[in-house]
Amino acid sequence: MAARTLYTAGITGVGMSFPEKRLTNAELEKLVDTNDQWIVERTGIKERRIVEKGTGSSVHGAKAAEQAMEHAGITPMDVDMIIVPTVTPDMLFPPTAGLIQEKIGAKNAWGFDLEGACSGFIFALQNARAQVEAGHARRVLVIGTEVMSAITDYEDRNTCILFGDGAGAVVVERVDESRGGIIDAINRLDGSGAKYLHMAAGGSLNTPSAETIAAKMHYVYQEGRDVYKFAVKGMAGITAEIVEKNGLTGADVDLFVPHQANIRIIKAAQRRIGLEDSQVCITIDRFGNTTAASIPSALRVALDEGRLKEGHIVVLCAFGAGFTWGSTLLRWTAP
Repeated sequence: MAARTLYTAGITGVGMSFPEKRLTNAELEKLVDTNDQWIVERTGIKERRIVEKGTGSSVHGAKAAEQAMEHAGITPMDVDMIIVPTVTPDMLFPPTAGLIQEKIGAKNAWGFDLEGACSGFIFALQNARAQVEAGHARRVLVIGTEVMSAITDYEDRNTCILFGDGAGAVVVERVDESRGGIIDAINRLDGSGAKYLHMAAGGSLNTPSAETIAAKMHYVYQEGRDVYKFAVKGMAGITAEIVEKNGLTGADVDLFVPHQANIRIIKAAQRRIGLEDSQVCITIDRFGNTTAASIPSALRVALDEGRLKEGHIVVLCAFGAGFTWGSTLLRWTAP
């Protein structure tokens, strides 16, 4: 049997899409007992985007995918596979990947949804990389898209200040190894963290009922202090691990793109590997925590700001419910 050829996978296109509606801290002050200074100091968030009621995750997911394909110089018919990391699918089934496929006309693609919470994009990126490197797919769309407002309790000041809606997408395809591509990835899971951050109802354990609705079990539940403690340790640790594992230091990193959950968590990871502010991509101030959409949309912001150049060393990392966490190291390849 002939040996299988292994290809190099890289990101060649990035896109994002956000709703026009902004929910500012000043507006949240009218809903719950909070204020702008408290929110900014503890989270770094100034505003977040919110979809109009009745807008599913597939809507902005499709728009982000179209921008990513345009950037990569490909058409929907060139896409072999679609992976959609999300905790807010349009419906439990069919998969949102199929709804987006229909919207963008990617008739040659198969795909699925992936639920990895805030680490969903990192996990999906590793899946896409594996498919491309093994030769099972040539081009994969990874689309992180969320409507977090649909599962956010706007009477809970501890969670409603955090989340926003939006989408980010990347094209993962074969690249010339001499130019760069995805170098390494580390992913972790610890199910003992489920009790600290979850949505209790809506699945098979607690099916929807008048009682679960009255108890607000269909909203995000978070024990903030515990999650913060684990997130700081997890994100900082796995960022340092992937850098050191590959013989690098903070000075070698051109851009650090972390999950945008909390500015203090980001700063802790930044300090762990000795990065300057100029090396870190921050978008949480304008978009809030968009869960699986935060890293791919931040990549598009960095591109638009001229911060991503051919050959740049980029580190991605995330931490989410479950607990889930992971990091990716890549050398940027322009399309």
